[in-house]
Amino acid sequence: MSTRAHGVHHTIDYVEIPVTDLATARAFYGAAFGWSFVPYGDGYAGIRTAAEADGEEAGGLALVEAAGPRAGGPLVLVYSDDLDATLVAVEAAGGRVVQGPYAFPGGRRFHLLDPTGNELGVWSPA
Repeated sequence: MSTRAHGVHHTIDYVEIPVTDLATARAFYGAAFGWSFVPYGDGYAGIRTAAEADGEEAGGLALVEAAGPRAGGPLVLVYSDDLDATLVAVEAAGGRVVQGPYAFPGGRRFHLLDPTGNELGVWSPA
């Protein structure tokens, strides 16, 4: 997720774009917008906010199967100062946790469905 020291609690902080071919997507976004990337293996690449190697990450390209769960659109990620408290608040408000919480290289996160079926993620640093 973001490489900033900390985000702003409960604000949109990161967007993941689902792609079916990571190499092709990196080539396209690099050529079209000048984006640079942080490779995280065969299935993910962080999107830098600037072309410089030390630019912060603002999003990522996530490899999905063509018929995968997010093949139709981006995943918005919200930053949380307290992931566990946010999870409780999401469930109390009528949301349904569908993944996690789980660890990833930048911290911990979970995915939820809002009452209308939109999937979002919430993350917090380690």
